[in-house]
Amino acid sequence: MRKHLAHGLAIILSVVSLGAAQRPNSSESGKTQSSEKQPGSSMAGKSKKPKSQKASPYQVGTASWYGSYFQGKPTASGEPYNMYDLTAAHPELPLGTLVKVTNLRNGRSVVVRINDRGPVVPGRIIDVSYNTARTLDFKARGIQRVRLDIVPPTVMASLQ
Repeated sequence: MRKHLAHGLAIILSVVSLGAAQRPNSSESGKTQSSEKQPGSSMAGKSKKPKSQKASPYQVGTASWYGSYFQGKPTASGEPYNMYDLTAAHPELPLGTLVKVTNLRNGRSVVVRINDRGPVVPGRIIDVSYNTARTLDFKARGIQRVRLDIVPPTVMASLQ
């Protein structure tokens, strides 16, 4: 009885492993196969396009906002702070860099211009203006987990 059971399990495992070995694994499935032609296939001779992958974020972390206390005071760029502009402070990005900030709680996003240095509170990655926090819908919360993506200037130029 045990011998038959072991023999049956061995056959099942062999069949299952052969079936699994014939399918590409996840790392092979995105490769192009332009040289393979399959008869009867409408894709014969055409290369498969790899699936588009989302670009990895520049940074993910906690954002905070600053408002009326700093209104009119000079920023690191030399311009006066305007809490109604879509601007932000970042510790290392070059001044003038455009950054897409996405609120990870609700998915809202907005493009801001880095014009100041900060944040001064440890553990925060960006300080946004009052209007940016309002647009992202976290003004009342004060802080929010966000994703930062650098926006190339050519992309912004094509959008305008």
